[in-house]
Amino acid sequence: MTRKGRAITLSVSDRQKAQLEAIALAFDVKWGNNPNISQLIKDIADNKLRIAANNDWGRDRIDALNQARNALVDLGQVEAALAIARLLLDRSEISAPLHSEIEQFVESPAPPWRLQVDQFIHRQQPFQLAYQDAAERVFRFTVRYAEIARHDERLYLDCWCDETEGNHDLPELTHNWTLRLDRISADAAIAPMSGKWHSGLSSIPVELHLLHGLAFAYRTKTDADVVNEWHPNLPQTRRVVRQVSNTFWFFREVLRYGEDCEVISPKSVREHMKRKVSALAEMYQL
Repeated sequence: MTRKGRAITLSVSDRQKAQLEAIALAFDVKWGNNPNISQLIKDIADNKLRIAANNDWGRDRIDALNQARNALVDLGQVEAALAIARLLLDRSEISAPLHSEIEQFVESPAPPWRLQVDQFIHRQQPFQLAYQDAAERVFRFTVRYAEIARHDERLYLDCWCDETEGNHDLPELTHNWTLRLDRISADAAIAPMSGKWHSGLSSIPVELHLLHGLAFAYRTKTDADVVNEWHPNLPQTRRVVRQVSNTFWFFREVLRYGEDCEVISPKSVREHMKRKVSALAEMYQL
């Protein structure tokens, strides 16, 4: 004779069953060596285990944690980044694309060459690597300074290299290269090189005048700006002098400012800016 209320039937998918079993194992709720879902439910009913909401994190918290994960990856602190990634994967709030991105990161957090590069940078040891450009041509670079940087949501290796051929930047900056990390050859054969490690990238000072609302809203870029002041002779004009190591990324930023920003000096950078503005005017038939 059966007793009422002593048995229940759960209708769950294979995925949900596997997740319940994983939870049971995590809390050491087992029958022998196997996870015990029935005992898990009893422990919840007896308040031995508490159920907490897993969908109450705001977008700001998710974004902040993911930004921290990316920042730790940039710094080469992969284990700490993995800890945050696993925390995020446990949440139900994250979007499907972000979930997929983090899963891929957990499966392959850092290729061996990236770990080597991080070690060489930390030791200030010159090294050589292979790089494939957008046209699938392979180049070898001898790197004497490098840092991981984020440009337009992608990770790059900003580096000073012996090689200058093919670099179309200003003559003072042709030793600087910006290499996309995802184009560094998987079998890059990173190798140590002899010689001196440089203290940083080559750079030139560029003067900007910020106008209108931008003059009041602008915030100093602490890693690049050497002067940020109100112009002594021009009303409501902010004078900024910035150390620029790559004019491609510099113009990417300045063009966003439009008519609120004027490139003043050096002449080579101002002339380059004038050519870009002229090309835009021609394209729009002005």
